[in-house]
Amino acid sequence: MTNHTHVMFCLSRDPGMRMKDIAGEVGIAERAVQHIVADLRAAGYLIGEREGRRVRYTILRDQRLRHPLESGCCIGDVLEVLERLTGASR
Repeated sequence: MTNHTHVMFCLSRDPGMRMKDIAGEVGIAERAVQHIVADLRAAGYLIGEREGRRVRYTILRDQRLRHPLESGCCIGDVLEVLERLTGASR
């Protein structure tokens, strides 16, 4: 899986997760997480809403994947499989 998928999975488990904590989970730099979140927001997969000093993210699970091989799937389909396999709940 890509780092984008890993970041999205972290946010599906905890929509208020800090960038620093996501970086630790995924094994990448915090700055890389910030870039990935910006990419995901620009692509229409995430929206963020400020809650005090933090941002809480909502995943738009009905958004279709962009690659032609996966365009029949939504991001929610992918996250649902990962959540089921790992026992994570949203």
